[in-house]
Amino acid sequence: MTASTTRRPGGRTARNTAAVFTATVDELADRGFDEISIESIAARAGVHKTTVYRRWGSKTELVRQALAATAQSMIEVPDTGTVGEDLRLLSRAVQATLGSPRGAATTRSVLAGAAASPEIRAMMARFWDTRLAAIAAIIDRAVARGELPAGTEPSGVMHAVAAPLYYRLLVTGEPLTPEDADESAAAALAAARAGVFSRA
Repeated sequence: MTASTTRRPGGRTARNTAAVFTATVDELADRGFDEISIESIAARAGVHKTTVYRRWGSKTELVRQALAATAQSMIEVPDTGTVGEDLRLLSRAVQATLGSPRGAATTRSVLAGAAASPEIRAMMARFWDTRLAAIAAIIDRAVARGELPAGTEPSGVMHAVAAPLYYRLLVTGEPLTPEDADESAAAALAAARAGVFSRA
């Protein structure tokens, strides 16, 4: 059998999706949300614009799905058996993303757009809801193991982990280091253990 006959059905679709998502994030990093279009993304990905319109319908939905897929591949949810190590690895994944030129540029672009556009703010709210639902597993496991108080809210812990890293990127402009990530995770864990985020 030839390679073409053994290739799984849907392989081309998967490759096109990956190419479009990569092009979307690259466009965001280079030009910003307001300046990109379905046409510019399609051209960069090497696919026809009608393919992109048919699959995603709008630029906003395409950006949302591309960011979600990128976050999923770059920031996986760890499961090491201890909440301290889970949060440390999660924080380091956030730091690595925000500390990369592409990740930093994309983050600045999307947040700048969200400040001016209700549509982008709604898109980002859906994006963060999806990410938080995945990350909540870390806190749920920790509560079940007795490492954190009952009723600990994942959103509070995640905000405490990520906020200092976003602050350094967006406000002070300081370089982000793995040590910053470890410090952020340790502070969030101490607060969580003290019941700061418990709503029991």
